[in-house]
Amino acid sequence: MNKKVIITGASGMIGGIVLNLCINDDYISEIISLVRKPSGVNHNKLKEIVISDFLNYEACSPNFSNADVVFYCLGVYTGAVAADLFRKITVDYPIALAKSVYTKSPNARFCLLSGQGADNSENSKVMFARDKGAAENALSKIGFASFISFRPGYIYPVEPRIEPNMMYKIMRWLYPIIKLMGKNVSIESSALAKVIHFVGLHGASKSILENKDMRDIEMKISTK
Repeated sequence: MNKKVIITGASGMIGGIVLNLCINDDYISEIISLVRKPSGVNHNKLKEIVISDFLNYEACSPNFSNADVVFYCLGVYTGAVAADLFRKITVDYPIALAKSVYTKSPNARFCLLSGQGADNSENSKVMFARDKGAAENALSKIGFASFISFRPGYIYPVEPRIEPNMMYKIMRWLYPIIKLMGKNVSIESSALAKVIHFVGLHGASKSILENKDMRDIEMKISTK
């Protein structure tokens, strides 16, 4: 298949797993990873490009030619930054990349790691929901051959990590109970990454995948 993929957020929990899946996928021959600083990961099909301004891709846009998939996994936790910066990272950053990639690879599939509760009306009083919805709306209108948004609920970190805040510490501790609450409530980090990787290469039946959809896809992948 010799697929070429572009990935952002490879230093994060989900992006890092997606990157490893791409590296180990024989159908993927070229990976462009956009990073804020070098990761130290080396592989013959991986090319890291250090980005100083995630709103400007003019210098590196030639690398976006003939891309098949964009895995957009860059994000920030609610409360970690001020509201204006949260919107800039959540909405403006992916739009800037998408527009640049589209000029070189309009037939690519753009995969966005969004979040449960994203509000496409953009009227929610909740900043997270409003901004995630705005990002989905804008990206879906750019014109890519395919746009898919992934809306996970609580993401359980399979690998140990330093939790970003107290809420996540509590959620991790309560996960055995949370897991019993149904398919639309939570998903393991490894399962989410596996679904993003699979759907990026093979597509999906709809453009917005809720937590339950992803859990169902992961089950089908695992039984193949």
